[in-house]
Amino acid sequence: MRGTKPWWSRAAIGGARKCASSRQASPRAPSSTRSITSTACFSSTGSRIWTLCAGSKSSRPRKRKPPWRRLRAKATTFLRIVFAGTAAFAVPSLRALYDAGHDVVLVITQPDRPGNRGRVTLPPIKVAAQELGLPVHQPEKIRDPEVVERLRDLNPDIMVVVAYGQIIPPSVLSIPSLGVVNVHASLLPRHRGAAPIARAILAGDRETGVTIMRMDEQLDHGPILATRSTPIGEREDSVALTARLAEMGAELLVETLDRLDDITGVEQNHAKATLAPRLSREDGELGPDMDANEMDRRVRALQPWPGATLPTPRGRVKVLSGHVQGERYVPDVVQLPGKKPAPAKQVLGDA
Repeated sequence: MRGTKPWWSRAAIGGARKCASSRQASPRAPSSTRSITSTACFSSTGSRIWTLCAGSKSSRPRKRKPPWRRLRAKATTFLRIVFAGTAAFAVPSLRALYDAGHDVVLVITQPDRPGNRGRVTLPPIKVAAQELGLPVHQPEKIRDPEVVERLRDLNPDIMVVVAYGQIIPPSVLSIPSLGVVNVHASLLPRHRGAAPIARAILAGDRETGVTIMRMDEQLDHGPILATRSTPIGEREDSVALTARLAEMGAELLVETLDRLDDITGVEQNHAKATLAPRLSREDGELGPDMDANEMDRRVRALQPWPGATLPTPRGRVKVLSGHVQGERYVPDVVQLPGKKPAPAKQVLGDA
């Protein structure tokens, strides 16, 4: 019914919070999506989902301010946010929320882990949070009772989850007044799971994107609040695509939170759902039974880990780049174990 706010309306928390923060937004590059348009932007009737996609007549290049500055200048409502993330994909979203003026009261990330040669590796989101002066908590499990109690004490308006790496339990989902939202690197319901970017390239998808969804108890299952799509470049690999989608998701996240009162989530079409399970080393093993296009997709999709490898007399060689030539896949740059990348002709010629 028109005029009736959903349960997660900001009005439910006793009115908008005002902020007079003097922080300046950090410069950021705009999204690299070539063209976007609103196809159903906040209609006054019915269920609404904010959908942005490529292919509009607004594709003419023009200079514009970074999205963080545009939103920071006009925002009047700021939220108390708990942010949960771990991977580098989450860093632009955290910075965007900070630059937009939201009050990030806690950053939750995975514990530090041993890296190469026993050196401790800090989660990228921890490094970013420390640079911003934000409090960080690294529980082994977010469902632990002491973590749940700490979150209750913080009384957040909303929780934002981006590439965190753990399932959010009902005990946490129920805490924020406005619920829990997630930035997912695919156009849901396609590619639900831990490796949506690599799986999109492996599947030969021509486009992908980001989805802002309201989280429920199932994996990547909740109502969709907003989406934005972009073509996958013909030679684009997972590293480049991840960087693009991370920035795109950060921009869309800030825009969505700024208009949260005006958006009603739309249920996913669960019958069309596909899964994007974690990658394994076996995914990267190239074999003679694969056609050239499949090899090309694997090489591009599996960077930087697990990587795509070819069997040679000198062991499995990691293929870093290559191209399709007729019906053959031709490696361009390869790497032997313990060696630096080198031209494929040089390495394979000696194999």
